[in-house]
Amino acid sequence: MTRTFILGGARSGKSAYAETLAAATGKEVIYVATAQAGDDEMAARITRHRQQRDSGWATIEEPLALGALIEKWSAPDRVILIDCLTIWLSNLLFSEDKNYPDIGEIIPPACFHEQRDQFLQALGQANGDVILVSNEVGMGVIPQGAISRWFVDEAGRMNQAVAATCDRALLIAAGLPLVLKGTAC
Repeated sequence: MTRTFILGGARSGKSAYAETLAAATGKEVIYVATAQAGDDEMAARITRHRQQRDSGWATIEEPLALGALIEKWSAPDRVILIDCLTIWLSNLLFSEDKNYPDIGEIIPPACFHEQRDQFLQALGQANGDVILVSNEVGMGVIPQGAISRWFVDEAGRMNQAVAATCDRALLIAAGLPLVLKGTAC
């Protein structure tokens, strides 16, 4: 059982790398999509991703409860590929319909800590391989506005916690992997 964390910028090749890695295991692949079609552009992205995926893979769309999903589907003869954690984080942080201040402290929704903790616990106890994809959003300028800074801060905290839990961590840039933790895939 191996937990592999694949991190990279937008269009870095991280999803393609993760999919190649999952296919190479020879195990049953459970592809977990976290995105939700909130507008036409996102709906088109989701459609493209569905068409590009291996048709033999089971796809589960889960925007919030990743911990419960890992607990349910993790098995020695399976690999769970979760794409992507930053969209999942966005789903959690903005799961309540409320206005957020432009300045000042932002209080996360009630489900945030519960779902995050359950996810990290399930990841640490997974009975099979798990491959996780996430965006590295903290390498640019510090964003303007409380909401943007809050999201970048929480993404950085989440990525650190996931990397600490995983056996391997790779940074993908221009389609090329750089091993950050563990051995090359």
